[in-house]
Amino acid sequence: MPLQNRVQPTGEIVAIPQRGRFMGNRGILHIEQGKLGPARWRHKAWVCCVLSFKGRKRAVMTPGSYTELFFFDEAVALAAGHRPCAECRRADYNRFCAALEITPPISAFDADLHKARAIPRIYGQRRHTTPLQNLPEGAFILSDTGNPQLVLRDRLVPFSQQGYGPGVTRPKRGDVTVLTPPPLIAALNAGYVPAHAAV
Repeated sequence: MPLQNRVQPTGEIVAIPQRGRFMGNRGILHIEQGKLGPARWRHKAWVCCVLSFKGRKRAVMTPGSYTELFFFDEAVALAAGHRPCAECRRADYNRFCAALEITPPISAFDADLHKARAIPRIYGQRRHTTPLQNLPEGAFILSDTGNPQLVLRDRLVPFSQQGYGPGVTRPKRGDVTVLTPPPLIAALNAGYVPAHAAV
């Protein structure tokens, strides 16, 4: 049975079979093996990691250890508010910091990102509105029907729990609700390219 640790672009954490290409960490969110508690973060350094690193093995959702979260791809991880991990994704982390001209430590950036992505107390996702024409490739928006869509060149590609569907032509104008937090939109605008599944 799937565990409740698959993160969607909308910030929801669901139990579905699709594990995805990346893992993430926000601290200890589970209250017992396989079951999340009410919290959706325990610290501000939300990272996006590779699935395998230096042969390390972990039992998922081990008591007293951080909750392993999974993302379909990195574009989904960015929409959910995660940045590249400095340990297991050092080259990507360095590209990310260079794009935004971040000098270590990254804690100040993490604090600013947390303010931009999260609504405290209700553990909600903070969203913003911007003109669609201003958004870079790799950003996630909500469609008029409330479904996540990836901005990809001249298309908007719908996302569901099963992955990406057929894209539609990207309108040239109009305000949209954006899921990807502004500091991560800035990274995309500055040239950081997320690893997204082929669509």
